[in-house]
Amino acid sequence: MDDPVAAGAAVRLSGLRKSFGEVRAVRGVELTVAPGEVLALLGPNAAGKTTTMEMLLGLTTPDAGEVTVFGRTPRRATAEGLVGAMLQSGGFLGEMTAREIVGVMAAQYPGSLRVADALARAGVEKYAKARYGGLSGGQKQRVRFAAALVCDPDLLVLDEPTVAMDVAARADFWAAMREYTTGGRTVIFATHYLAEAQEFADRVVLMRHGEVIADGSVAAICAKVDGRTIRANVPGAALAELRRLPGVGSAETRGERAELHCADSDAALRALLAAWPAAYDVSVTAMSLEDAFVVLTADDAGERV
Repeated sequence: MDDPVAAGAAVRLSGLRKSFGEVRAVRGVELTVAPGEVLALLGPNAAGKTTTMEMLLGLTTPDAGEVTVFGRTPRRATAEGLVGAMLQSGGFLGEMTAREIVGVMAAQYPGSLRVADALARAGVEKYAKARYGGLSGGQKQRVRFAAALVCDPDLLVLDEPTVAMDVAARADFWAAMREYTTGGRTVIFATHYLAEAQEFADRVVLMRHGEVIADGSVAAICAKVDGRTIRANVPGAALAELRRLPGVGSAETRGERAELHCADSDAALRALLAAWPAAYDVSVTAMSLEDAFVVLTADDAGERV
């Protein structure tokens, strides 16, 4: 019997594979995204996120598998204005103004937004007449966002959308995204700012070495990693010593600051304070998305999920 969710999917990736020479970038990805879902695609560098997005958009041809977007091929869906994309690769001519860039994009699609409306939604009005080449990194990202929005898409695909933006600009960007999704639009975004994924995404898909290793809500992803995280300043502690403490699954240090991911935080804390009684600024917290990300994508993660 056909899966009704898959049949009405915004995006469906089935058995997706892609290699570049000896590098197996994507290895059999299976993913169904429902209309109206906001999905964060996460993973370390070289996890396969960007290649997956490029295949989803029809920019790269898979070696095997199938991609459908609203029941269409990626290229057809894009040509019909159903998909807007904001990618790291590619760019615009530096001599063009922001208004000109968005205007050119609007002319490519039926039913586009008014250029002024797209500029307003992306917060670009103040520098709409400025040449693209003279804008800051964060301003260029805003222009790219306006260009992605102007076709009034049902699906937005965003690869590191807030890179080069300052804190205020990132907050404004996500405020605009919340407004965009209130009408049931679908968003797939990749980001290294895990706090953005934790706050904004309905669902998280975690990739490692070209494969999906976890898929679910933020709470479900965090629940895949048992235990808690201990953070403390530990003068004189070596990383290898911290990793050998009872109850510690993995550990990181930055100067004197240690972060211990623990299956048994009580045992780890007792051993830590016994070995380094001068430790200070100690905290014990439940696993966050960032904590789960570190543990699940570690090179020694093995078959954790």
